[in-house]
Amino acid sequence: MNQKTMKNNKGKKMKRCREDVIFDTVVFILLTVILIVVAYPLYWVIISSISDPAAVSGGKVLWKPIGFTLKGYVEVFKNNAVMKGFLNSIIYTVCGVCINLIVTLPTAYALSRDRFGGKKIVTLFYMVTMFFGGGLIPTYLVIRNLHMLNTMWALVLPGCLSVYNMIVARTFFKSNISEELYEAAEIDGCTQGQFFFRIALPLSAAITAILVLYYGVGHWNAYFSALVYISDSEKYPLQLVLRNILITNETALSQTATTEAARAALREKQELIDVMKYSLIIISSIPVLLLYPFIQKHFVKGVMIGSLKG
Repeated sequence: MNQKTMKNNKGKKMKRCREDVIFDTVVFILLTVILIVVAYPLYWVIISSISDPAAVSGGKVLWKPIGFTLKGYVEVFKNNAVMKGFLNSIIYTVCGVCINLIVTLPTAYALSRDRFGGKKIVTLFYMVTMFFGGGLIPTYLVIRNLHMLNTMWALVLPGCLSVYNMIVARTFFKSNISEELYEAAEIDGCTQGQFFFRIALPLSAAITAILVLYYGVGHWNAYFSALVYISDSEKYPLQLVLRNILITNETALSQTATTEAARAALREKQELIDVMKYSLIIISSIPVLLLYPFIQKHFVKGVMIGSLKG
């Protein structure tokens, strides 16, 4: 095939058959419907958080904000506990993720090496914990006896290792950090520790980013552990603060109004509480949404290699 023929072939588009066009059209329509079903509730929460409370309660907000207002956000941030909860959640999340990585990555690396003789028994020991647990009461007693009640450690240490995440990371190390690479480094006098920190970790940015995302979202959204182990309101994470705000306001609204004016005021407050709920959802979701763009470039590589090859 001469050069002129190759250029002509490059300029031509491959002709598609009718079945391909129909298939692509059906897939496009199906994915568009799924996108609308998933995206519309999120969009509705956003526009409801900045709409007039009466319009939201009356079901008038459907496609665009009505009576733009930031009352919901103003009412939320009037409470000083919200900012304190933000700070606490950031501290718990950052410290928790660091501890998770310190525990998970070395464990996954060790279990991925063929030279580790007891890796099957240790892996089985870890996997048993995925199906069986001690329960809330024994866990509470352990944390109490370790004097971790009402401290940050009660929130970050008990779940310092996710077995699922460890298995994903182990598979990543197994698939990408070959024994031949270690043998070459060993010839140059590299120990296992030096190999892990100087070679394995720098080559594992993808799976590290995925673990940061998984662990970070888990710590940020967690509230039950704080509800059980934390009694000092100054140490509450954001999720627990927001939960308490809603419960307090809803409890106040449960009181019976005797006069028309009282009923009108109660109805207005109920409408404001409805808008506050959507504002709280947006406020608590922003940090996680800001994290995703930094992880996106590693997400596909880390998940595909860590999960599918396993």
